[in-house]
Parts: sequence; structure tokens; C-alpha cells
Amino acid sequence: MPEIRPFRALRYNPETAGDAAELICPPYDVIAPSMQEELYGSSPFNAIRLELPMEADPYAASAQRLEEWLRADVLIREEEPAFYPYSQTFTDHDGNTHTRCGFFAAMRLHDFAEKKVLPHERTLSGPKADRLNLFRKTRTNISSIFGLYADEEGVADRLVAGYAETREPLVDAVFQGVRNRLWRISDSGLVAGIREALASRTVYIADGHHRYETGLNYRRERAEANPGHTGNEPYNFILVYLNNIYDKGLVVFPIHRLVHGIEGFDSPRFREKLEEHFAVTVLDGRTGLKAYLEGATSSYAYGVITSGSVLGITLKGDPAGMIGEGFTPALQQLGLVVLHEVVLARMLGIGQEAMAQQTNLVYVKEESAVFDAVETGKAQVGFVVKPATVGQVLAVSESGGVMPQKSTFFYPKIMTGLVFSPLD
Repeated sequence: MPEIRPFRALRYNPETAGDAAELICPPYDVIAPSMQEELYGSSPFNAIRLELPMEADPYAASAQRLEEWLRADVLIREEEPAFYPYSQTFTDHDGNTHTRCGFFAAMRLHDFAEKKVLPHERTLSGPKADRLNLFRKTRTNISSIFGLYADEEGVADRLVAGYAETREPLVDAVFQGVRNRLWRISDSGLVAGIREALASRTVYIADGHHRYETGLNYRRERAEANPGHTGNEPYNFILVYLNNIYDKGLVVFPIHRLVHGIEGFDSPRFREKLEEHFAVTVLDGRTGLKAYLEGATSSYAYGVITSGSVLGITLKGDPAGMIGEGFTPALQQLGLVVLHEVVLARMLGIGQEAMAQQTNLVYVKEESAVFDAVETGKAQVGFVVKPATVGQVLAVSESGGVMPQKSTFFYPKIMTGLVFSPLD
């Protein structure tokens, strides 16, 4: 694993900032304008005002607030470096309760070519430029990336859990039905034990690819501007939440696809095209689709919703011969690769740029949103997909490949506002 360090976090002062449930927010990339306004109204100190300000110059506004909140003791700087255990307890769509447990640390930045930190998704220039401006102005990691590691024995997990189970949390806040709890570990012996247990592990980015690459760019800028650069300055590290892939609370949800704006789209003709490569089953609405996907053993099974029909489709043949060259064996195992290459690109004519810019493609997390969009005419066809597995994510990362855009939804999102990490 890249070097991980305890860090002197900035944290909200509960005596002056107020209820933590009114201070935390999701990361910037999942905050719609309506949620942004709602969070602004929840507290004058909500982390949205640092993470995604509404002002004309959001970066200057964020930096100014950091200074003001520090002067007013709304934010306090920890005296000792620490790791911060963090658990999230939630209920899934089927009513099952899960608790995901990990911890915050400062992790040394490494280029992907070094194979210490591995991505699984492509990034876009716009979000990276946005986050780099925020890094430059605030000199602070406002939100964390989400990193995975593989430790089947769970040595570090037991150390972290043993500490948290015997102490009251610093933060215990419910946001949108998810209970968030935070602790602090500053004991040098325990910190050393956690670091030693994870020393040989690779980190796989689950969420936060844009922020990680921004961290690399920011480190490069700071190093070039610093004649005394040593490699140990805080800007050489990035705020990370680390979670074991063997944690029973680690859940990956699917992200479904909506297609719109295809000129001359014809449902019967599209079905004929599907039947050339897929076994097509007519299903009885949402209930039938749920049973179909749950019973499908193939990775290449999907739900297709058009006006007046619900279909289950499963690929007939070998995907390797259908998706062309340039796909590693790990990528060939992904259902979304076949969906994108065979159905979206070849049958519907949606190119890579249109997918990236969402010209003809929209991504939604709720299955109900697929049905609603088709029923109301907002989408011509919707695709309900099965979730990728954590094992598939790791395999793609290790192969050097990248998954299609919006392939994974690690739920819940890591909340912003529990800890901030200064980069000076």
C-alpha cells in the first residue's frame, strides 16, 4: 500500500457549529442544484459551502469561509495526528441492514504507472479543472476519495473495530437515512499496527477518480513551485477513506441507462436487432424483470424497457468476438461493456463522445426512474443492468483497463464534512 499517515484534521467544533447532521453533505459530483439549495438552508456552516459553493466565484468563497470558520472556532485543528474510523449503517432496497466500516487517513500520492494505486474509470477534464481550482484556493482536501484494499484476514479491521466498539463516537449523525459515526485513533502503537497490517496492500479507487488525479496535478504544481521540496509535505498526500473488500457492509449498486434523442428510433425494429444477438423474453412488468435478473446466471443479462413492453435479454454467444479488439479479458467479463459496445454503439449509433457528454444517454440509480422516464416519454428506451461485483472492479484495475462511465455505485457515498485535511 502507499504510505498512509495519521493527520491533523480540521473538524467541526460541536460547541459552535451545531448538530453534525446539519453540517455534512455528499461529495460534489452527486449534488443536484435542488440539494445544493436545501443544504445551504440547513445550516450556515454546512460543508456544501466549502465543497460546492453557490457564489459566482465558488473557489474564493470556499477559501474565505475556511479562514472565517477557523477564526470563529467553527472549525478546529486537531492537536495530534490521527486515523479516523468511520462507519455507515444503512438499509438497502430489499430491507436488509448493512454497516460498512473503514477509516480516514492521509495517503501518499502515486502515479498510476507505479501500480500502488489503481483506477477503474476514465476521467473528464471539466471536473478535474474544477477540483484543481478548489485545491489551489483552499489548500485543503475538502472531500475524501474512497479506496479499497484486499485483506481477507482483516487484521487492520479488527484493530479499528476493537477501538471503536469500546468508545463513544465523536460524530453520530443521520443523513438521508444513513447513520454516520466517526472516531479518532491517535495512539501511536495502534496507528503503527494498522499501518503495518496494510503495508503490502494495493489500493483500488472505488470513488473519487477525478479528485485523485487532481491531487496528482496539484502535487506537481506545488513541488515545481517549492525549491525546498522534500516529498514529505502534506500536499504529497490525499485524504482517503480506506475499506476492506471483505467488509460485509461493502455494497455495490448498479447504474441504469436511459436513451433519448435517437432520430427515427423504432421499438419493433430495435427488438429485431436485439434478437440477432440476444435471447429475448417478454416479461410481466417490474415484478417479472426483478425475477428475471435475479435468476440470470449470465453477466450479459439486461432489462429493456420501451413504451408498452418490458423485455429480458441475455447474450447468446461469446462476447469476445462481438466487441472488437482492445478489451482485456477482465473487461470482456463485464456486462456493461457488451451493452455499450454492442447495443448502445452498434445498434443505436451512440458514440463514445455522446456517451461521455450524455448527449443521448442519461444515467440513473433507481430502477423506478427507468420505468418512469419511458412512460413519460423522457426516454425512448431504458436499460436495467445488474451491478458489477467488487471482484470485477479489482480485476479490471489490475489489468490496466477502465470500465465504461458510471459502471459502479458504491453505496452510500462517503460524506463530506466529517474531517478536512489541510495541504500546508
